Amino acid sequence: MTFEENVKTIREGKAILGLEMGSTRVKAVLIGEDHTPLASGSSDWENKLENGIWTYSLEDVKKAVQESYQTLKENVIDLFGVKIGRIAAMGFSGMMHGYLPFDGDGRQLAPFRTWRNTMTEREAAELSELFGFNVPQRWSVSHLYQAVRAGEEHTKRIARLTTLAGYLHWILTGEFVLGVGEASGMFPVNEKTGDYDERMIALFDEKIRAYGMPWRVRDILPRVLPAGAPAGRITPAGALFLDPYGDLEDGSFVCPPEGDAGTGMAATDSVTPRTGNVSAGTSIFSMVVLEKPLKSYYPEIDVVATPAGKPVAMVHCNNCTSDINAWADLFAEFSATVGKKVTRGEALDSFFYTAAEAEEDAGGVVAYPFFSGEHILGLEEGRPMLLRSADARFTYRNLARASLYSAMATLKIGMDILSEKENVEIDSLFGHGGFFKAKGVGQKLMASALSTPVTVMETAGEGGPWGMALLAAYAYRKAEGESLESYLRDRVFAGSKAETAAPDEKTGAGFARYLASFRAALPAEKKAVELLKG
Repeated sequence: MTFEENVKTIREGKAILGLEMGSTRVKAVLIGEDHTPLASGSSDWENKLENGIWTYSLEDVKKAVQESYQTLKENVIDLFGVKIGRIAAMGFSGMMHGYLPFDGDGRQLAPFRTWRNTMTEREAAELSELFGFNVPQRWSVSHLYQAVRAGEEHTKRIARLTTLAGYLHWILTGEFVLGVGEASGMFPVNEKTGDYDERMIALFDEKIRAYGMPWRVRDILPRVLPAGAPAGRITPAGALFLDPYGDLEDGSFVCPPEGDAGTGMAATDSVTPRTGNVSAGTSIFSMVVLEKPLKSYYPEIDVVATPAGKPVAMVHCNNCTSDINAWADLFAEFSATVGKKVTRGEALDSFFYTAAEAEEDAGGVVAYPFFSGEHILGLEEGRPMLLRSADARFTYRNLARASLYSAMATLKIGMDILSEKENVEIDSLFGHGGFFKAKGVGQKLMASALSTPVTVMETAGEGGPWGMALLAAYAYRKAEGESLESYLRDRVFAGSKAETAAPDEKTGAGFARYLASFRAALPAEKKAVELLKG
């Protein structure tokens, strides 16, 4: 659309907002009537380790959300010379899972326990056996069960339990709801009903009956909504929460809140069977939309849902680019000490593009990127570690290649289960996230590692908040009976630009050799967790 048309869209309140609370950044994206991003704003934040719990305070949530929206407002003024007043529709998303309990008066009862906490191994295993369905450690129900069985005082006062996205939506609209994709990371969802699984609800209530809780689990969970459903409107208090300067009008239509997995699917048009996407940033996870249910359940594979409720096999790994970022910071610091100052971004670019020139198997260098635990590998905690044999070729190039390989290694171990044990076929994988920012590098390595073509769209850099804006646009603009799949295919991605990297046999063979060494030395990583106390 033309500049004048975009100005008119903003001035007349026809633009749509998507805001996502990621692990390291809260980002807001405003899109126009053709779904193209018009402007964006962001705020950086970090989780804190307090009393052994990875957490964010709700005050930090408020501050980061407001800063993200304020920088969006400033970006709109800089680009278009107009101030945001009215917004047609909005959607809010965040990192999935975790534990956010509240009492009947809306008071927070315990610090937010994020997806990063791997402290519910026993409870997750018990629930998985009880349900006959894999329940990961980071899911809300695992944390709830652990808190109940540990006798935590607050559990008898829980009136509401939600996620970060559900909390923000509730504060802004007064509606206690979740999109089905986000809900499927709190408690298992039945793909036929698009709601929490009634059989498992009854099993859980019976499991905790002896603890004397005054609630039933369905009573404290958010109501589940599919993509496209109305989910309330921004209240006057919600408008002031987002924009304390008072410029934002209340009354905006709001779609169901989703998790970062669902927004990633929307942002990459991977919501139909045999498609999938890989989100690679602080964490790394793949989402593969299934043609049929899995024959069995596996601790390494989560079964969640698309925003429209279709079953998805999810391989989630807690660690991806944190160690790469740490190396970039180290080299940036080194450069500064010798008078050749570079930014972290420049150091990262160098690290990625240099990795493309390294030996295919990283020359015998093996990296472990574990800042936190990794359930697929049985690690309750993480210890970043670098190993090499005495005759390894320890060069900058090989260090870079080993670090990029390490970011994908655990994902590959999980994905092999889908292909080898369930014969899941994937026609295409779409990549998004920081791992794919250096053009062609992470994309080619991942295609070769997973033996599947990997496509990166021109819009991949917009990521989750853009995907959330698309879900809001779908709910607001869809024609009667129009599916999410057809809306994305025909209205959003028709004619979109993308680049696809095919697997390279030589690179794939090098990664296989690297992965064999990575697996062989895993006992050393586990011993480091035991001996080197955090």
